[in-house]
Amino acid sequence: MQNYTLKDIALAVSGKLMGNPDVSVSHLIIDSRSAASPNDSIFFAIQGIHHDGHKFIADLYQKGIRSFVAVQKALPDFSKFADANFIFVENTLDALQSLAAFHRRRFSYPVVGITGSNGKTVVKEWATQLMHGEKKVVRSPRSYNSQVGVPLSVWLMSPENDVAIFEAGISKPSEMHRLEHILIPDIGIITNIGAAHQENFNTLRQKLQEKMILFEHSKVIIYQIDNSLINEEVHNIPLKGKQLFTWGTSKDASLTILKKEVAAHTMLTLSYAQETFTAEIPFTDDASVENAMHSISLLLVLGFTPELIEERVKKLIPVAMRLEQKEGINNCTIINDSYNSDISSLTIALNLLNNQKFSKRTLILSDIFQSGKSNQELYSEVARLVKEKQVDKIIGIGTAISANEAQFTGIEKRFFTSTDDFLHSYHKEDFANEAILLKGSRSFQFERISRQLERQIHQTVLEINLNALVNNLNYFRSLVKPTTKFVAMVKAFSYGSGFYEIASMLQYQRVDYLAVAFADEGVELREAGITMPIIVLNAEPGSFDLMISYNLEPEIYSKTALTRFRDAAVRAGVTCYPIHVKLDTGMHRLGFIEEDIDELIAFLKDDEQLKISSIFSHLAASDEAIHDDFTNQQISLFSRLSSRIIDKLGYHINRHILNSAGIERFPSAEFDMVRLGIGLYGVSAANQPKLEMVSTLRSTIVQTKDIPPHESVGYGRKGKVETPKRIATIPIGYADGLNRRLSNGVGKIMVKGKLAPIIGNICMDTCMIDITDIDAHEGDEVTIFGENPTIMDIASWIGTIPYEILTGISRRVKRIYIQE
Repeated sequence: MQNYTLKDIALAVSGKLMGNPDVSVSHLIIDSRSAASPNDSIFFAIQGIHHDGHKFIADLYQKGIRSFVAVQKALPDFSKFADANFIFVENTLDALQSLAAFHRRRFSYPVVGITGSNGKTVVKEWATQLMHGEKKVVRSPRSYNSQVGVPLSVWLMSPENDVAIFEAGISKPSEMHRLEHILIPDIGIITNIGAAHQENFNTLRQKLQEKMILFEHSKVIIYQIDNSLINEEVHNIPLKGKQLFTWGTSKDASLTILKKEVAAHTMLTLSYAQETFTAEIPFTDDASVENAMHSISLLLVLGFTPELIEERVKKLIPVAMRLEQKEGINNCTIINDSYNSDISSLTIALNLLNNQKFSKRTLILSDIFQSGKSNQELYSEVARLVKEKQVDKIIGIGTAISANEAQFTGIEKRFFTSTDDFLHSYHKEDFANEAILLKGSRSFQFERISRQLERQIHQTVLEINLNALVNNLNYFRSLVKPTTKFVAMVKAFSYGSGFYEIASMLQYQRVDYLAVAFADEGVELREAGITMPIIVLNAEPGSFDLMISYNLEPEIYSKTALTRFRDAAVRAGVTCYPIHVKLDTGMHRLGFIEEDIDELIAFLKDDEQLKISSIFSHLAASDEAIHDDFTNQQISLFSRLSSRIIDKLGYHINRHILNSAGIERFPSAEFDMVRLGIGLYGVSAANQPKLEMVSTLRSTIVQTKDIPPHESVGYGRKGKVETPKRIATIPIGYADGLNRRLSNGVGKIMVKGKLAPIIGNICMDTCMIDITDIDAHEGDEVTIFGENPTIMDIASWIGTIPYEILTGISRRVKRIYIQE
């Protein structure tokens, strides 16, 4: 663990220290949710386009944090934080990176920098697996390769390590110079070059040239010689003092592939330094072979023998690239993180556990390997971390952690020497109303525990990518002014994606409002711990009293609703209660029309009970260019009517009319707020490639069979078989949300990279697909929608809209929330 005084840090970042120079810190915090060790932590108030860490300083101060790196002009009232220490700088991101660069220069052991479009994380993890027991490796947690992630990774370097492996990722020009200054890698690896993050570069070559900046001071560069573009650009940089270590099929490569045989595994015959050896890679896809070859090359550069590599490469295990969150038995939440098991990744996972809505938090933890520490030292640190993160119960699995049971004090605890021992003693009644983190090394097979703890074992799952959700939010934020507020639509179970998990992420992202359809949805969010403002769009008079008691804000669309809600406010004894007035500008669904405006103004002019928080309207066809004239008429009418109300009432009222399509197509009408609905989940009216699909619906083949000619498949014998066919049965039907109109070849399901048509009528719980030309078997995964086919494809096949596809997914389909 690193320890620096505030005086040291101020010098490293060229900052002005206001406070005690002798305070010692060891933890860097950029996320207010991870502030679990206040006494020795320092918070960097990072400022971004859509985010300002200075807004979190007051909350962190209340949590006990007393050391901050901030911009003084962004915090003019800093003196109100008694006994706090501030280091003031011009730019907090620059300061974080400067501190990391300062820390990096304390160490002389080899630093490996990995860049490329794909494969960085796998190469890092596989190289670490191959070096296990020989080198004490410090590496980037998960995919920490950004302008913030790299300095946080470097901060993990300590004298007990022998080698460091860090990822470096970029998304636009000029970023790699900053990362290179931090890392100064001795050894560089360029994995490949592809389309990822291409939007800010004119050509692949330009992006590759930016990535190559990472190797400015490297002594060795590792790359695939068969990639002509990479090979050409490597030779365009100054190579004096650099060794090029290449691999590939070329005889000029440092490590040559002489022969490649693919069966159940991939067997490579390799030549290195006039010696021939084999590498049995337990994967068959090209990407895995490429990643393995980069890892093997790194080990050779570091002096490992071909004999050791030959023995270890056959034991490579897959790298889980994401953390999964699932519903558990007895009202539990399961967080499954089998990415890797070390202190840094445990800290990240515990931060997520600590942010769950449950009052009880349980950690199921296996032995930790490759720590470079004695077991006593390691589990003493784990015990400290568990206490800091306010874990209520720990279940330790493994001989090493069990032998250190005494380290864990003041906590409910149970220990088992193996996963089998735990499962033999398992009773589902032991777990209820708690958040459970599974953190285990892959050899412990914690997926067996996860299956026991999951509430639904339905093989059909809807994956919700929370990283994609944030990406989409930030895309729409980039289209409007920084001051424009956002209302995020989470009605209809967040378009089928789940309530609390989506709302919690949006609350953290500082969205201004959530909007639900009915009061019950708002109550559910409040009871789950969501505190931000919530608008109820279909506010029914019978729920008005309930809404006030849960601090929910109603849409008011008629004089009747206005009168009855005012009566509820009088009964509750509240004043200036926020309401949201809806105007009908042409949608003709709900809302006040122009003839109602004078009466509305008169009612609210001197009213003490109610206060308009926003005025809004709905666009009827903002996604269709054919109706643009009508949309502009709506916007014009809304502007005129809302201005009239504001002028008469005499106070500021937020206005909003744009939905997702409107934000993309009519940005000049953003007013004070915009409403983000389907766009949040990856649907663009402008076919914008920057949006990512948030939801992926997957299932599994449960049976395959051959059908002879003149037979039929499914109810009503609608699936006529004229020639021999092979079909597969999938456990998803119309009760799960697979629309029955997709029957009989209308819909298609992705299997092994090919679209398989649905054959016959879709059943309630299953459907059948034609896999005659696809090499598919029982247990193979299939995709109903996601990247391909998309929900837009599904909607177009049956003549509907993506909203219907998303919201139609039944609650019996298990939701899995993933974060990378």
